[in-house]
Amino acid sequence: MRGIKYSTHRRRTIAAGSYQLKLGERTYIMGILNITPDSFSDGGDYIDIDTAVRHAMEMVSDGADIIDIGGESTRPGSTEVTAEEELKRIIPVIETLSKKINVPLSVDTYKAEVAEAAVKAGVSIINDVWGLQRDPHMASTIARLKVPVVAMHNQIGTEYKEDIMKVICSFLQDSVNIGIKAGISHENIILDPGIGFGKTAEQNLEVMARLGEMNDLGYPILLGTSRKSMIGKVLNVVPKERVEGTMATTIMGIIQGVDIVRVHDIKENYRAAKMTDAIVR
Repeated sequence: MRGIKYSTHRRRTIAAGSYQLKLGERTYIMGILNITPDSFSDGGDYIDIDTAVRHAMEMVSDGADIIDIGGESTRPGSTEVTAEEELKRIIPVIETLSKKINVPLSVDTYKAEVAEAAVKAGVSIINDVWGLQRDPHMASTIARLKVPVVAMHNQIGTEYKEDIMKVICSFLQDSVNIGIKAGISHENIILDPGIGFGKTAEQNLEVMARLGEMNDLGYPILLGTSRKSMIGKVLNVVPKERVEGTMATTIMGIIQGVDIVRVHDIKENYRAAKMTDAIVR
C-alpha cells in the first residue's frame, strides 16, 4: 500500500438548480434518504412519505447540505427493481421535499428514465453508481437536463488485473469522456471512488489510503463510506454502530481532497468535517 497523498482543495462552484455549491471552501454533507425496503443499514425505515420527509428535514436541521434520495438498494446481492417501481417510491417524496426544504435534492439512480422524471419532480443532481456506463442514455439525458452528475466507479466482482487505483481512475476517466462527448460540461462532473462496490474490505482500505491520487483527474470528489462493511469488519460492529468508523473515513477523505461526503449520521459527520476543514482548508 502506498503512502497517503495529502491534497489542497480546488475551488469550484457547481450550480445545482437554484443552489450554488462553492466547493473548496468547506466540505459538503450529503444526507442519505433510502426509500427502500432492503437497504443494508436502514431498509424499510423511511418507506412511507411522512417518515421520509420528516427524516430529511431532521438531516437538514443537523447540517445536511444535500439530500440524496434512492429508490433501489445497491447493496451487494440486492434485487434490481423496475424504473416504474423506483419512481413510485421516490417521486412523491421528491415533490414534497422540494417544497419543504431549502437544500438541493439528489437522486441515486443509474436509470436515465428515473433521472429525468426525478429532475422534473424537483431533483437537481444525479448520483449514478455506474458512472454513466450502465444506461447508454444516461449521459445524453443529463446533458440535456443540464444538471450535475456524480459518476461512481463500479464493477462486477473484485478482481483487479492492474493496480486498483489505476483501474479506478481509468474507469472514471472513461466516465468523464462519455459525459463530455454527450454534452455534459466539465463543471457538472463529480467523481466517486465507489467504496464498497466491486471491492473487498482490504481493497476498500487501500482505496481510502490512496484517495488523493484521484485529484490528478481534476474533478471534485464525493466519498460514500457511511456504515459500510469495510468499517464493520474492522470494528466488528453492526451497521448502526459504525458512526465513529464513518467519521474516521470522513476525516481521511477530507485530508486527501474530498469535497462531499455522503453519510447517514449527519450531526456527527458534520462536526468531524467542520473540525477537519478548520485544520486543512
